Amino acid sequence: MSYAELCTMSNFTFLTGASHAEELIARAKALGLSAIAIADRNTFAGIVRGHAAAKELGVRYIVGVRLGLRDAPDILAYPKTRTGYGHLCRLLTLGKRRTEKGKCDLSLEDVIQWGQDCLFIVMGGEGDDTATALCRLKEAFGEDVFAGLAPQYDGDDDARFTRRASLARQTETPLVALGDVIMHSGKRRMLADILSCIREKTTIDKLGRRALPNAERRLKSEFEIRRLFRDYPEAVQNAGRIAERCMFSLDELKYEYPDEITDGVPPNERLRALTEEGLRRRYPDGETPAVRALVEKELTLITELDYARYFLTVHDIVAFARSKNILCQGRGSAANSAVCYALGITEASPETISMVFERFISAARNEPPDIDVDFEHERREEVIQHIYEKYGRHRAGICSTVIHFRSRAAIREVGKAMGLSGDAVAALASQVWGTNSGGIADERAKAAGLDLADRRLQQTLALTKEIIGFPRHLSQHVGGFVITRGRLDELCPVENAAMADRTIIEWDKDDIDVIGMLKVDVLALGMLSCIRKAFDLLRTWKGMSYSLATLPPEDPAVYDMLCVADTIGVFQVESRAQMSFLPRMRPRCFYDLVIEVAIIRPGPIQGDMVHPYIKRRRKEEAIVYPSEALEPVLGKTLGVPLFQEQAMQIAIVAAGFTATEADQLRRALGSFRGPGSVETFRERFIAGCLRNGYDLTFAETCFRQLEGFSGYGFPESHAASFALLVYASSWIKCHHPEVFCCALLNAQPMGFYAPAQIIRDARAHGVKVLPVCAERSYWDNVLEPAGDGSLAVRLGFRQIKGISEEDGHWLAAARGNGYRSIDAVWRRAGVGRGVLSRLAGADGFAEYGLSRRDAVWEVKGLGGDKPLPLFEREGEGLPAIASDLPAMSEREEVFEDYVATRLTLRDHPVRLLRPEIGRVTEAAATRNAPDRQWITVTGLVITRQRPGTASGVIFLTLEDDTGVSNVIVWPGTFEKYRKQVMAGRLVRVTGRLQREGIVTHVVSSRIEDLSCLLDTLGDASSAGTLIDPTHDNADDVKRPTPSGEYGPRRPERKPLSEEITAELQRAQQLRYGTGGRHPREQAKKLFYSRDFH
Repeated sequence: MSYAELCTMSNFTFLTGASHAEELIARAKALGLSAIAIADRNTFAGIVRGHAAAKELGVRYIVGVRLGLRDAPDILAYPKTRTGYGHLCRLLTLGKRRTEKGKCDLSLEDVIQWGQDCLFIVMGGEGDDTATALCRLKEAFGEDVFAGLAPQYDGDDDARFTRRASLARQTETPLVALGDVIMHSGKRRMLADILSCIREKTTIDKLGRRALPNAERRLKSEFEIRRLFRDYPEAVQNAGRIAERCMFSLDELKYEYPDEITDGVPPNERLRALTEEGLRRRYPDGETPAVRALVEKELTLITELDYARYFLTVHDIVAFARSKNILCQGRGSAANSAVCYALGITEASPETISMVFERFISAARNEPPDIDVDFEHERREEVIQHIYEKYGRHRAGICSTVIHFRSRAAIREVGKAMGLSGDAVAALASQVWGTNSGGIADERAKAAGLDLADRRLQQTLALTKEIIGFPRHLSQHVGGFVITRGRLDELCPVENAAMADRTIIEWDKDDIDVIGMLKVDVLALGMLSCIRKAFDLLRTWKGMSYSLATLPPEDPAVYDMLCVADTIGVFQVESRAQMSFLPRMRPRCFYDLVIEVAIIRPGPIQGDMVHPYIKRRRKEEAIVYPSEALEPVLGKTLGVPLFQEQAMQIAIVAAGFTATEADQLRRALGSFRGPGSVETFRERFIAGCLRNGYDLTFAETCFRQLEGFSGYGFPESHAASFALLVYASSWIKCHHPEVFCCALLNAQPMGFYAPAQIIRDARAHGVKVLPVCAERSYWDNVLEPAGDGSLAVRLGFRQIKGISEEDGHWLAAARGNGYRSIDAVWRRAGVGRGVLSRLAGADGFAEYGLSRRDAVWEVKGLGGDKPLPLFEREGEGLPAIASDLPAMSEREEVFEDYVATRLTLRDHPVRLLRPEIGRVTEAAATRNAPDRQWITVTGLVITRQRPGTASGVIFLTLEDDTGVSNVIVWPGTFEKYRKQVMAGRLVRVTGRLQREGIVTHVVSSRIEDLSCLLDTLGDASSAGTLIDPTHDNADDVKRPTPSGEYGPRRPERKPLSEEITAELQRAQQLRYGTGGRHPREQAKKLFYSRDFH
């Protein structure tokens, strides 16, 4: 019987396994092994990758796990049946749920309880615990228990094997030969030792006996194994026999949809009833024949493929959110279908877009369609906890995300393990831009001042490249939920997430795609929070009630604003690339926004579709179609393919693909399993195009665009949903800039710009912004009457660094009819002196006629951290001593504003520094400067962007007191001025002006770092911080803010910060008319505990 390797660890045994599962499978095939089991320690995280690779290469794959127990040696476990696999999943879930994230706490008793229908191999030595484990398992599972015979390659294996064989005879347990493999090839030995160093938190010089003595823990051929176990041929035979008995395959896993959402009605009937009800609501005068035909077509296929429960599940989640007034918006290939529009999952009507039906649902894919739902980022946790509560944690869990080593983390970890100095590691890490995964080039190491001739450095750089892409640990997916009818923990182990009240499964989104499991993406989107806050402010202050569906459509003023790229803070179109493109695109209708959202993406850019589209839109180039057959496909985009759906339709029409084959092509391009299958499609696509009369250039261009989509596909259905949010945020900014500014500040962190830039932009639009004030501010930024009939934005305590949300609310709640002194704030608000010092540092006591220094002096003169009630009348400590502090200069005031709040309402730092900066062109003057003129601009660096599609080009945005300048840094210039670009806070750029209409850029040739001038505005050393205006947030917030969090430990949801602020503001307004309420009475309604003084 041929040999099967049953003891292999992949790199999903984090920091131990030194090979990818795919590498181990490929090597097993090359060696001719009959089967391979990848048994990672206490995890099934890598088994789907192994399963998929084995299916692709035709290798027999055995599911297994290496159980690490607290009271027994390691045990290898293999399920013989689907039931046995379910038991192992339950066992791993038990061990993971009873401890913290990343750990598993199991005992031998647990294995005996959950080990039915499994086969076991006991590892370990010859001690009593091994004998006990063998005896107890034999008693429970009989002939399903074996003793593992694994070499350690240390010269003592013969004696070890003899003792092991003796133990096996004593316990009447058959032996089985194991390779105890951690790498596919011996060349990974050095990397295996580096992983050991990282795991053990030591260096390669101190690793000692923990290092591998040789490269023998690699995958071996049957010939090598038989030579190694020449005295134990039966043990080798047993490995093959075990492989034959473990016939379970992951293909047996059958996913079933939850059925609570049908209300006892057959799911297809329930879906039709809800759809008809929604159509009556959406189309009061009756839907068009086209919509009716689309609905019937969709419902027929949904019935045929039994997907009704999927749509009902998504509808249930969205209905819950709407019942709690949580703004949400569906997107994805299926979200913009007629059925989803009727169900209220999305507000983008299907008439807007042309859906490729097989992109919606493909009969051949045998998997549910893709629906993502975006929720307000501050309230998504409520939706997540609703899902857990409705379906139970044994049936619902969030997908995991595999965190891999990337360049910066790799160089830090490998550098430390190799014993490089902290300075050398920091210098190398500083050469990496963002989340680069390309390793450290030799020239970058040289630029860091390191000697490339040093052998240790050479090894470090080589090992860094090798470790990049290795999994480091599991994290939680941004929102992919898996919900099942039966037990989820019998499909995949479930473990605790790092966040409280969250549980995740061990598989990521690619894994569950392979298995065919339902995933509903419950995502967080900051702009939805901003829009909902803006709607609330409009209702409160202007009596206007709007929703996404009821905003006035096709407003010319909104498009006028977009045409001049006045889009700071606007969803999706606030990036440098979008702001440069808007004046060239000049959108005039909603579908233009759909194109705008989708066109600045890797697919169209890499496929060189952007320039032809713009030329045709401007009538600078004739609109031509490759053929008459493609005119219906490309008509809406002027003959240029921009969307994923169009690329699929081209494959169908031009290359002769079936709809299902076109969808397989799309999926192959996005596959994580290597480029092999893509090349097959490429040849077929080009051959099909040529056969149908298209030229080679067209065929290659189309396929190149398809490859661009593989990195970041953007379908028309996604673009339509996002375009709706672009229009909504633009409409609010255009007509109610003060509302937009206030809502955007309260929804931070999100978007590209820091609060300083949002406020500068609002003031440029005539919005009055008022400073933080102890007497008038709340935690959130609020609107208040400006005294001239308009509304002003009052900055909130949230803008002050170091003040917590709770302290901010108490400062507002205890105010009553006003504090009127710092001592009163201290006594009534119950906050410590540290909070008062920060408030004084932010000039929050200016209302009392106190300068910033006088206020800080007075706070220092208070007694202890908390006031003593007995001394309320007489005061505490020494009598107040008048301060004779020098007045602060304007420069010092601005510096302290930035220190306290990262922004200023006073003069811009660049205006104050103009004497030192010298003669430069103001940002406002660049709009009128002649094209190709050499100019010099200076400003605070507010954004740095290096898009993946820009071929290494970097875009800087510089801000001075007159506006912003856009700077282009070509790769050659970047290499010359790398430090200035990456670290500069205030820079001076000399270059040639480049103009296209109203869009101007400065193409840099020389860059100077003037950051040291910022530090001359004030005393940076005593402040302990620097003015750093650079800001770059993602729109999707990784963690929800604490507001509104609740779960099993917090069954009652705490009020959201905006609810508290709104109640306090209402109380303040009432107080002016009806007399004061005592702060204690006012606070009872809002806070769960805290005593006033």
